[in-house]
Amino acid sequence: MDLGTKTLGLATSDKLGIIATPFKLLRYTDINNLVLDVLKVIDEEKIDALVLGLPKNMDNSLGYAAERSLNFKKLLEEKCNLPLYLVDERLSTVEAENMLINNNVSRKKRKEKIDGVSASIILDTYLKKVG
Repeated sequence: MDLGTKTLGLATSDKLGIIATPFKLLRYTDINNLVLDVLKVIDEEKIDALVLGLPKNMDNSLGYAAERSLNFKKLLEEKCNLPLYLVDERLSTVEAENMLINNNVSRKKRKEKIDGVSASIILDTYLKKVG
């Protein structure tokens, strides 16, 4: 999951945990409603573990964005009993942007797809680490 200020990019992996793929973009105005939306996806898609990007600063400190992700993690953990792993997501958005540019995706479509691609990069980082 890639948590932004207005959207949450979701990615899923195949059953073997090898390939990460962008899945869905959830738009939100209220974090508590977002948690409910994520719980619905967990149920519908039979998710058995969660991976959330932790946007650290380049000096490894935690800023506002990281605190927002940690708060979201806490809210999710209160509502579901799945394991939830944090992954350092520094530069994942830059990597996603470069991937989309290299594949000649228009600026308008990049804006629509960036969070899902970032989520898949975060999930791929986790899968490589545990695989």
